[in-house]
Amino acid sequence: MIPDRPEYFRLGLIGWPVAHSLSPHIHQAAFQATRTYGEYKLYPVDPAARETELLPLLDRLRSGEIHGLNVTVPHKEYLAKMVDEVTPEAQAIGAVNTLYVKDGKLIGDNSDAPGFLNHLARLQMLPPHKKLSWVILGAGGSARAVAYALASQGHSVAIAARRSEQSQQLADDLNLASGVLTRLAWMELDYERISSQVRPDGLVNTTPAGMHPLIEQSPWPEEIPLPEACRVYDLIYNPAETVLLHRARQTGHLAVNGLGMLIEQAAISFAIWTGHQPPRKVLYPAVGLPAIQAAR
Repeated sequence: MIPDRPEYFRLGLIGWPVAHSLSPHIHQAAFQATRTYGEYKLYPVDPAARETELLPLLDRLRSGEIHGLNVTVPHKEYLAKMVDEVTPEAQAIGAVNTLYVKDGKLIGDNSDAPGFLNHLARLQMLPPHKKLSWVILGAGGSARAVAYALASQGHSVAIAARRSEQSQQLADDLNLASGVLTRLAWMELDYERISSQVRPDGLVNTTPAGMHPLIEQSPWPEEIPLPEACRVYDLIYNPAETVLLHRARQTGHLAVNGLGMLIEQAAISFAIWTGHQPPRKVLYPAVGLPAIQAAR
C-alpha cells in the first residue's frame, strides 16, 4: 500500500555538460517501477565555477534538502577530495560518482565499477570460472573504474594510452590503493603488438574517440586488424554504434556500447539513496534497450 504521505526523494546529477544526459529517464523509470516518488534534476557546473557552485550543492545534500547526487565528468576526481568519507572502492579508484549522507557524514561512493561488471555479466561477456586478459584504451577517470573492476575480479589488465606516463601512473596508483599488482599493468600503445602478440580476450575503449559530435573518430587505427576473437566494449553510447563498434561487428567480434553500464550504475545509486532495487527489465527499455538483455 502506498502511504498517504510518501517520502519524496530529491536526486540529481552534477557534471559539465549534462544537458543531454539519459540519467533522468532511467531514474524516472526507477521511481515508477518501485512505486516511490521523487525527482532527478541536472546540475550543470562549469569547472571554472567549482568553488562557487559545488559547495552550495554539497551543503544542500548535507542538510537533507537533496537526498542523493550522481557525479560525472569532469568532477569525479575533484569531489572525491571534498567529501567526509569515501568507500573503499571509491578510494581505490580515486573518483566518486555517487554522493549521500550517512550518520551525518557526506559519503562518496563509486557505482561505475560494479555497474560495468554487472553489464558484462548480463551480456555473458565474463565466462564463469575463467579469468580473461583485457587491454584498456585510455587512462582517464573511466579507465580507472574499469581497470579496478576487472583487476579486482582476478582478470589480467593492461592499460594503454597515447601518453605512456599516464598509463603507468594510473597502474601505479591503482596498485598502491587496491593491491592488485599481479593483475594490473601498463603498456605502450602499440596497436600492432596488441593485435598480433598480446591478443587480449577483451578490449575496452574509455577514450572519447567516436563520441558525438566527433563520430568519425576511432581509438583503433583502420589499417590494423582488431585482435582476433576479442570482445570489444566501448563506453561511448552516443552514438549507439561508434566507428569502433561498427568495425568490430563487421569482423565478427562481440561488441557492445556502454549504455548498459550507465543503467547498471544508476540502479546501484538509486538503491543506495532510496532503499529500493529497481527492476532492470524496466530500466533497459526506458532508454531503448531490449528488456531481454536485462533478464540475462
